[in-house]
Amino acid sequence: MDNTNKTIVHIDEYHFLWFVINRPDKRNAIDYDVMEQLNRAIQIAKTNDSIRGFVITGTGDKAFCSGGDLTVFHRLKTKEEAYSMLSKMGNILYELLTLPIPTFALLNGTAVGGGCEIASACDIRVALHNNVKIGFVQGNLGITTGWGGATMLMEKLQPADALTLLYSGKIYNVEMAKHLHFIQSMQPLSTRQQQSEYIDNQLVQSANVLRSYKSALIKKWVFSNVQERMAEEINTCAMLWARDEHHEAVQSFLNK
Repeated sequence: MDNTNKTIVHIDEYHFLWFVINRPDKRNAIDYDVMEQLNRAIQIAKTNDSIRGFVITGTGDKAFCSGGDLTVFHRLKTKEEAYSMLSKMGNILYELLTLPIPTFALLNGTAVGGGCEIASACDIRVALHNNVKIGFVQGNLGITTGWGGATMLMEKLQPADALTLLYSGKIYNVEMAKHLHFIQSMQPLSTRQQQSEYIDNQLVQSANVLRSYKSALIKKWVFSNVQERMAEEINTCAMLWARDEHHEAVQSFLNK
């Protein structure tokens, strides 16, 4: 469908739209091109009534997504520069959150930082092997979640579980991620066909029924001002981004 060197997008025989981040050499990090391609894929899913689900995963078995590409975004220094990037991705993730069909994050490897925020926007998170790890590590870089991840996490998890993930900045294995209800299950599915069949088995066939159920949840999020709360979270991150603490932490990380 829309295959570039950075992403692979296609609709399978089960009417699932797949968005595959194809940057294994960058641990499937997000840059502006990937952002734009994700937004385009979401709009296709939103307007094609035959699509029954939206699936995000990554190439390889090492990384689902390592968040924002620091080699690109470390150039952003001021609050205004940071806010421009953060709000762009935050708006895309709100679109993903409120996509009126079931959404799945298939964690093919480690998800950290913004990778966990992307997964948080999805309805269901499934680990594809026991070596998957997850971590909201943003706090170790002197910032908070910058794409609305904390707000979305609070909607998906019990507050104590969400705060454990956010406060600690730690990396968690599959068992602990399941214990904290971030990951719903671990399914050793090595091929796209197996993964599609697994998702298909979780869903009724009617796209109209699936959209109706999802719309009930979207109404709740609209009523509780999720979009506005995400915007406030993004603004806070932009302010922290501009501080020396963040820039020094990122530089130290890049120097490793």
